[in-house]
Amino acid sequence: MFNAFVNMFKIPDLRKKILVTLGLLAVCRLGSFLPIPGIDAAVLADVMRQMQAAESNSIFSMISLFSGGALTNCALFALGIMPYISASIIIQLLQVVIPKLEKIAREGESGRRKINQYTRYSTVLLALVQSFFMTQGLIHPERIAPIFRGRIIVPDPNFLFIVVGVITLTTGTMLLMWLGEQISDKGIGNGISLIITVGIISRFPTAVGYAWTMFAPGNEQGKSPFILLLLFVVMVVVIVGIIMVTQAQRKIPIQRAQQVRGRRIYQAQNTYMPLRVNYAGVIPVIFASSLLLFPATIGSMFSNIAFFKLMSSWLSPGEPLYNVLYVMLIIFFCYFWTATQFNPIQIADDMKRGGAFVPGIRPGKNTAEYFEKIMTRITFAGAIFLATIAILPTFVSNRFKVPFLVTQFLGGTGLLIVVGVMLDTMRQVESHLIMRHYDGFMSKTRLKGRF
Repeated sequence: MFNAFVNMFKIPDLRKKILVTLGLLAVCRLGSFLPIPGIDAAVLADVMRQMQAAESNSIFSMISLFSGGALTNCALFALGIMPYISASIIIQLLQVVIPKLEKIAREGESGRRKINQYTRYSTVLLALVQSFFMTQGLIHPERIAPIFRGRIIVPDPNFLFIVVGVITLTTGTMLLMWLGEQISDKGIGNGISLIITVGIISRFPTAVGYAWTMFAPGNEQGKSPFILLLLFVVMVVVIVGIIMVTQAQRKIPIQRAQQVRGRRIYQAQNTYMPLRVNYAGVIPVIFASSLLLFPATIGSMFSNIAFFKLMSSWLSPGEPLYNVLYVMLIIFFCYFWTATQFNPIQIADDMKRGGAFVPGIRPGKNTAEYFEKIMTRITFAGAIFLATIAILPTFVSNRFKVPFLVTQFLGGTGLLIVVGVMLDTMRQVESHLIMRHYDGFMSKTRLKGRF
């Protein structure tokens, strides 16, 4: 594996892609430390540290996770990339409801550009709304959480601060979206996914610091070292499980009959079609998280109103209703994303035209129904696995009274995204290496992970 990392920089094209990716990701991290104008950064950082050290999960822990700590600093990228993800969800769902959008999406490259443009416009609208609510929350921090009571985050809360805050936060989100697109086009890997991954990884040193403080031998109020060992074992087991399920495949045997084309005779061939157990990757987890974060965030900003206060409390991470909806949304998006990306009818028609068939299954309609049946079953297994890993940190945090900042690296959204994105990026790098006749990361097999 070490030789593979060395060989990456021997290929000029791959080296350029890697350096571009690292440079743009560095810009993303820089924007997480530039506070917006008009706030008292010291007061905000002090209160946020107290919230992170708390032994309970919260909506701000999840938002801070996706923003890579930018929310803690109330920085330029405080909204993170979540408005873009939320806009993508909305456009994807509207394609199923609105036939015109579905027709545009099927127009090839031109249709994809139009859909991307609609997604950008929706991102701007959502970013404006969320940034307005965030500025209101900074002006009235007591509405967000009781710990903010008596704290003044905005010394001069006037109309100019709201305008500047909304423009700054919205611009930060659009800049992040543009950087993600540049990474996807000129770098290596999926840009949006890598931005989220780097933000999550940036929280790891802080989590290690909290864990060391809690489990230090001299700490009288610290936790038992046995719990630390148990958490470490759980993290290793979860990472191994995520890798195994991400690369797991159901191999469908495929046969190609002997064909005569012109003067050439093509012999019969036996091969297989790999159907991934986790076909949607971690996209359902990201979609479900972002969808639940939006109403909870709005509710927390207007906690002085009874309805919004109730909505915020019920939809806070760790609450029973939140967990139930979280699991249901993950399962739904697993099937939804698989249905949009995997078309058994088209696959069956292509196989029929190419003279390929599944042994014991009639070509055409029966083959499509067979693929759909198999994919439905294995998607259910993948969805249950994703849902279980996603709610694991909440269970561990509530059971052992460990801060969510620590437990989020034992499973859940953060670990799923990091492992899935890293596997996909390594797979793309490996394809470049093998194309240039270099060994990949694995000596006996190839990576099959997909985000």
